[in-house]
Amino acid sequence: MYGDTIHRLKIAKGHLDKVIRMVQNGDYCIDILTQSQAVQAALKKVDAIILENHLKTCVTDAVRGDKKDQAIAEVIKVFKKK
Repeated sequence: MYGDTIHRLKIAKGHLDKVIRMVQNGDYCIDILTQSQAVQAALKKVDAIILENHLKTCVTDAVRGDKKDQAIAEVIKVFKKK
């Protein structure tokens, strides 16, 4: 997970750096929005990787133990923030 997550974060950072330059240069708003959407898509991929890892490790361990309700509540809380 670590390598793929870092790779995706660097992609998002590259897109974000481009958005910043575009705003500073006064680029066309639609082009900026398109690039901003690329940042958001890259971060969604990061979220998916982290969530998958969390479900496969932490939540699985919690369900096997006595922290099932807490693990489920944490995941629900994250999704309610969106």
